[in-house]
Amino acid sequence: MRWVVVDAGSFDLQTEAVAFLASLRARGCSPNTERAYAGRVALYLSYCRVRRLDWRIPGFLDLAGLQRWLVETPVQHRVGQARPGPARYRSRGTANAIMTVVGEFLRFGAAHGWVPADTAGLLSQPKLLRFTPPGFDTGESGRRRPVEVGVFRFKVTEPGYEDLSGEQIRRMIDAAPSARDRFLIALLACTGLRIGEALGLHRGDMHLLASSRAVGCGIEGPHVHVRRRTDNPNHALAKSRHHRFVPVTADLVALYTDYQYERDDVSEAAESEMVFVNLFRQPLGRAMSYPNAKEMFDRLARTVDHACRPHMLRHSAATRWLRDGVDRDVVQRLLGHASPLSMERYRHVDDVEARAAVERVGSLREYR
Repeated sequence: MRWVVVDAGSFDLQTEAVAFLASLRARGCSPNTERAYAGRVALYLSYCRVRRLDWRIPGFLDLAGLQRWLVETPVQHRVGQARPGPARYRSRGTANAIMTVVGEFLRFGAAHGWVPADTAGLLSQPKLLRFTPPGFDTGESGRRRPVEVGVFRFKVTEPGYEDLSGEQIRRMIDAAPSARDRFLIALLACTGLRIGEALGLHRGDMHLLASSRAVGCGIEGPHVHVRRRTDNPNHALAKSRHHRFVPVTADLVALYTDYQYERDDVSEAAESEMVFVNLFRQPLGRAMSYPNAKEMFDRLARTVDHACRPHMLRHSAATRWLRDGVDRDVVQRLLGHASPLSMERYRHVDDVEARAAVERVGSLREYR
């Protein structure tokens, strides 16, 4: 799937925006990233067209005005979408994400001579790091402390990642209406796979016997292989470029077996090599898509009466492993993260842990 940006008046392709999106594909970005970037670039171009601004040469005040407009203007409803009561506004975090894409688009234009270098220079300013994140290399004598930071960014409080309790996950599995959906939920919760990695699984990736030597795999025990493929029929793409395997439990194997019995009742599914396929809607047997999965989780959230997005299950797996004392390097490999810095926000500390920590060291008896 490829995304493009067209002129709102003539419906001609917006050449520079299309080239920018093509560069994302060349870098191996997922279709979801391309879709999000296309919408944000189109929003910027529309903003400039309505205000008769040349998108190539916005001034400082023009970009500052766009930043304010993003949070002060109600979000327009899609055509045919019901209008639910009060107006909805973008958060500062969403505005920052849009401004980041605008900045990337303008820098891309500057690199190709479409945008003046002075315009690109408005987007960032030097800043000296007083505090550095864990693992950051400041270089000899701290020479790498000066960095470039975005100018048009709101200050926001990072909320951290959301996770789900074991009880919530069990409720989700129990409430799922099909064996396929139960297996998908459990797979994400037990392995920490991203939704794109799960939807991109092939049946040949499922090595669920005690030994897989018969198929040329020397890894012992049941496990799942996660491979990056760019030709999946549902455009599912693993974010990590490196192949990895993730061990699975006997309970997960049992859920997969239940799903196979359910799948065998749909003859069209036999032709697909993909693990997750449509069983209850046309076209039957086609690989399950991102929108299908989102719709399933949205329905489930209404049933169990709490948020339950696929990525929350990934965060839940990481949090559970870390709380159980699994080595951070092992968790990093299981999740497929290239950098250990990506692990920093997975660790959730709840009230029980905080109290237990204080009671361990804060008893007055320890000081007598």
